[in-house]
Amino acid sequence: MSNQSTVTEFLLLGFSDVRELQVLHFVVFLVMYLAAVVGNLLTMVAIILDHQLHTPMYFFLANLSILDLGSISVSVPKSMANSLLDTRSISYSACVAQVFLYVVFTSTDFALLTVMAYDRHVAICHPLHYERVMNRRACIHMAASSWLAAIVYSALHTGNTLRLPFCQSNILNQFFCEIPQLLKLACSSSYHIEIGVIGFGFVLCFTCFLFIIVSYVQIFRAVLRIPSQQSRHKAFSTCLPHLTVVSLFLCTVSFAFLKPSSSSPSGLDLAMGVLYAVVPPMLNPVVYSLRNKELKAALKKLFVWRLFSKN
Repeated sequence: MSNQSTVTEFLLLGFSDVRELQVLHFVVFLVMYLAAVVGNLLTMVAIILDHQLHTPMYFFLANLSILDLGSISVSVPKSMANSLLDTRSISYSACVAQVFLYVVFTSTDFALLTVMAYDRHVAICHPLHYERVMNRRACIHMAASSWLAAIVYSALHTGNTLRLPFCQSNILNQFFCEIPQLLKLACSSSYHIEIGVIGFGFVLCFTCFLFIIVSYVQIFRAVLRIPSQQSRHKAFSTCLPHLTVVSLFLCTVSFAFLKPSSSSPSGLDLAMGVLYAVVPPMLNPVVYSLRNKELKAALKKLFVWRLFSKN
């Protein structure tokens, strides 16, 4: 803790030092941010207002929209403000808040994706027991447990990272505060506790990943045993959006964290940051709305209702 008091702010990696490109970065991020906000808000409002969507799958989808909205709001607005004001600084307290909230949202996101895989498994493999197993109380407990576990893990993860003494500099090679970049600034002799926390998180993520894989193996086996081709197609169509979102989440995170580490500022770091921090929250509402007839119908009713209410 001796050197931590000397760190009052961090410097984030900018996309460019050219003023015109900074304005372009602001505009591009603004468009992507507004697309994510509008898409996720429409999904949430449609699910809340349409009583036909008050089912476990859409309850978890509404939670997922809240998480996507939160995760992109943690990282993107500060980066846009820095580009617009031609600055790179972020205060120590704001960096702590970014790290904590981003880990909360992404951890809860993955936990809920795991719960949604279980929901699809029960719906397809044990349809007669679905209403009993996935009742309202069980859904609330599973969602609340995902949120609570992520908050505890994020507090442990963030606390262990930011209490490390920083012996390098205060320059982060990313457009927002993230733990891998902060660890590069910490003294190497202080890594031990944080490595244990990272290892614990990896075990949890790998367990969730295995659970999703096993669930879908059983789902595909059950679907292939359905005699009717139309019923098989309907069963697959209910799983495809979730499977697409899981694949998008895992692929972007894997690309970002399995790439070779670099100690110098790199455009690849920024590109990977955009890939896993901005793209999934923006695309998830599109994936669910394009492949889901019920949600598309609810969105159409929402627009029609707004149109007639104005008239």
